[in-house]
Amino acid sequence: MRESDSGGQSSDSAPVGDTAAVILDHRGVVLSCTTTGSSLMACEPGEVYAPLADALPRLGTGGRRHVVIPAGAGPAVTLDCVLTPIASDLMEDAASECGPGPLPGSPVGAPVPDSAPGHDHAAGRWLVLVTPTEDGSSAARREGERRRRELSHAAAATIGASLDVEDTARSLANLLVPVFADLATVDLAEPVLAGDEPPELAAGGDVRLRRIAIARSPGVTVEGLLAEGEALPPVPDNVLMRPLMAGSPVLVTDIGALRTALGADPAALRSFVPRDARSSIAVPLYARGLILGCVTVWRSDPLAAFEDSDAALLQDVVSRTALGVDNARRFTREHRSVLALQRSLLPRSALDLTGARTAGVYQPAGGGVGVGGDWYDVIPLPSLRVAFVVGDVVGHGLDATAAMARLRTAVQTLADLDLDPGEILTHLDDLVLGFAMERASGASRSELAVIGATCLYAVYDPVTGRLTAAGAGHPPPVVLSARGRAHYLEMAPGPPLGVGGMPFEVAELDVPAGSTLAFFTDGLVENRGRDIEDGMTALRERLAATTPDLPLEEVCHQVLGSLVSEVPDDDVALLLARVRRVPPDRIATWEFDADLAEVAHAREAVVDRLAAWGLDDLAFVTELVVSELVTNAIRYAGGPVGLRLLLDEVLVCEVSDPSSTQPRLRRARDTDEGGRGLFLVAQLADRWGSRFTGDGKTIWTEQAIDPAHHEADPGPAHPDP
Repeated sequence: MRESDSGGQSSDSAPVGDTAAVILDHRGVVLSCTTTGSSLMACEPGEVYAPLADALPRLGTGGRRHVVIPAGAGPAVTLDCVLTPIASDLMEDAASECGPGPLPGSPVGAPVPDSAPGHDHAAGRWLVLVTPTEDGSSAARREGERRRRELSHAAAATIGASLDVEDTARSLANLLVPVFADLATVDLAEPVLAGDEPPELAAGGDVRLRRIAIARSPGVTVEGLLAEGEALPPVPDNVLMRPLMAGSPVLVTDIGALRTALGADPAALRSFVPRDARSSIAVPLYARGLILGCVTVWRSDPLAAFEDSDAALLQDVVSRTALGVDNARRFTREHRSVLALQRSLLPRSALDLTGARTAGVYQPAGGGVGVGGDWYDVIPLPSLRVAFVVGDVVGHGLDATAAMARLRTAVQTLADLDLDPGEILTHLDDLVLGFAMERASGASRSELAVIGATCLYAVYDPVTGRLTAAGAGHPPPVVLSARGRAHYLEMAPGPPLGVGGMPFEVAELDVPAGSTLAFFTDGLVENRGRDIEDGMTALRERLAATTPDLPLEEVCHQVLGSLVSEVPDDDVALLLARVRRVPPDRIATWEFDADLAEVAHAREAVVDRLAAWGLDDLAFVTELVVSELVTNAIRYAGGPVGLRLLLDEVLVCEVSDPSSTQPRLRRARDTDEGGRGLFLVAQLADRWGSRFTGDGKTIWTEQAIDPAHHEADPGPAHPDP
């Protein structure tokens, strides 16, 4: 029983049976005791309790006394005894309430010995409450255990929270100092820093480590020690290194012996061993049978040298860290692979085409830690046109990158069919729906249907200056004029890919030469602290503030620097294209009626134009190509028939007719009277193809131009405005 501060019984007192209490008479004879009191004081009713018998007459009205009780085996036990005198009437009341027999909680068969020899009811009696106390070594052990538990819990809570190898190493060093050691260093194998597995080593001399983290207590000098980022010199194989190579800790209490065992020159020793060190523990970062690095701790107080229990504790903490470092290493390797895949899938950042000069930038989420599915592409199309594509597969990591690769490949394949932007997105939408059906049936592991995707596809024609675009849930591009006026292309956003059953409307805009088109993903304009509307306004204003003749690469970096934080929440892709026009003197256009007699006029016009351009060497082939294509158009499609020549790095010949029938290349038999025209065209031209237009189709061919012609005619085919 314990008393409250007011002198009454505490409301939360323990049961009597759990209280260590003994009642003594004035001579120290045990009158009664609880089970706990009998156990602690090693006494029985009727016996004289010698350790307190001599002190009772001197206590007067009570007091506190420490009693050392020798034990039969082991160290003596120190008891803290509080003695309180008990009045006779209180004792009688207690006896009447409890009845004859022992105190509540006292051993059975231990009655109050009223008939004990010399017993005097009138003499004073003492209530002794007993508490064991700790000696200095016990208190130290208990404090050490508490600190060890706290360190272990802190390690479990902090180590492994980061997927960065170096951050994990620094977290461990800061955790150990000053709670556990005066100085801590973490050294990692060189391959681990790159995400690779370290080689399996059998000898210490083969280890190549680099210091990643160092932490020290105030007043501890690190003069001469290796700093963070420095490579450790090779350590010769010795008796101290062998346990480390096997994954076991090494405890050193004699620093002099350590210096001798290392066997290095004095300068190297100073870089390894702190000047004031008195004891040390080295524990390898050991995971999956591989040595990832080493953790070394030092103490400078000779009275607080490391012990075996400290080595065991450090090994437990370091083993947790080794798993964290290995996880971070594997993440680094995956991230590096995914980033390399992502970079390989993106086009070159700067392209110089007939229709535009482009520059792009990609910034993964997390400042390079995460990689996702944002991408852009620049696809040259026939007739000097160019397609700009930007897309976003929601998510991060290898799944998103793989999904992006599938979409990008599909876009390039569909672009080769020369479809309009709305049809391109319709085919992409069907493709994503097919992925969803495959995944639902378990036939595919594609993530596209689960995480979603958006895309914008635009085509620019440098001959007409016309931009056509369609979007699938993607933000529209910014059009920045050469005078610095910026606005967004007015277009319907369309549903994201994979919804199905919804049309994708095509928007058209005449873009003046020298204008800049900005295609981007939502990570550029939207983050946790800014909604997309405010971000799009900021992007438009930032582009409008750029210098008109500033290189596109500089514009990209300025835009990213002003709108994106160093560690973006989402992937960011930005593609800029400064459009150009083909000069009018390099375009020749004719229109002919549906009369076969017009074929001769078409041949004559083409030969004259090629002579004016100084391309007489191409006249024969071009005349044959025009003759076959115009004849077929008049014979099978009717009129009017359009003919156009474009001069650039290649010679482009186009024949347009009102028919929507796709031409088909076939091999004519020896007895066939026709069917050889398109075959001849394919053999004579370097490339050929066809595309549908709003009022029919166009068949085009390309022929390479002798580089000597460009040297003789240095005028630009696509001058910058």
